[in-house]
Amino acid sequence: MNSLNLDNLTTERRNEKTFGLDEMSVAEALDLMNQEDRNVPAAVAESLPEIEGVIEQTIQSFKKGGRLIYMGAGTSGRLGVLDAAECVPTFGVSPELVIGLIAGGSEAMTVAVEGAEDSLTLGQEDLEQLALNENDMVIGIAASGRTPYVIGGLDYARSVGASTGSISCNKNAEVSRHAQYPIEVDCGPEFLTGSTRLKSGTAQKLILNMISTISMIGIGKVYNNLMIDVKPTNEKLVERSKRIIMEATEVDYETAAAYFVEAEQNVKLAIVMILTQSDKETAQQKLNKADGFVRKTL
Repeated sequence: MNSLNLDNLTTERRNEKTFGLDEMSVAEALDLMNQEDRNVPAAVAESLPEIEGVIEQTIQSFKKGGRLIYMGAGTSGRLGVLDAAECVPTFGVSPELVIGLIAGGSEAMTVAVEGAEDSLTLGQEDLEQLALNENDMVIGIAASGRTPYVIGGLDYARSVGASTGSISCNKNAEVSRHAQYPIEVDCGPEFLTGSTRLKSGTAQKLILNMISTISMIGIGKVYNNLMIDVKPTNEKLVERSKRIIMEATEVDYETAAAYFVEAEQNVKLAIVMILTQSDKETAQQKLNKADGFVRKTL
């Protein structure tokens, strides 16, 4: 790992299709980039069985009171932080349930922190600060599949009994040997040689979308295809909340708005009140008994 031998990494190979890139017109480069991007979903599709395993384990971790923790460096770390942050308004969860760690800390979200990703101990230190335990799920994200920050973190996670997964964009990745549930996606050489914020970043984003969204479905954060635990933190989300109540229960806008207020802006609670014709307290009891799954209250 210390030899920095990148010769065998797909993410570092030159893409023969983009030779002469600097001589292409904008239209030519744009068309070629779009063609290369189309390969990403197909590459992700080949890893669906492995992604399924990660999601199943994440759901189990949530049910045990554990957390989902992403960790990565550079683009990989930023994508993990982004996915974690979006879980809060989308699914109404605490910021402590899904956490994104990036090598170098919050400063590294916008400015590269020299040497942070090369530390085998920094990942462990970041996880220790979170009081990592055996109920948690740690997913290391590394396009190259060899990032020391991620590998060190995964090794520490396994030492305390936490579940571990990894996402890399090279086959036979080093990081896969340090995770119980490895995911490897080969999108081919990048459009711009070595720029893993492109196809590799897109692949990682697609996989993170899958992991967080479907794991949240698995703990009752979705009814039908509606995000019923959305947090109405602004005017747009307040209106979306009312529309979700309308869609879930087939009531009119005025009725949805009234129940939204009565439920103290708790969309899920308002839906159960309407569907089960219950007052707020009874609806909450039904939800508690159903572990938060709306469908189980019916």
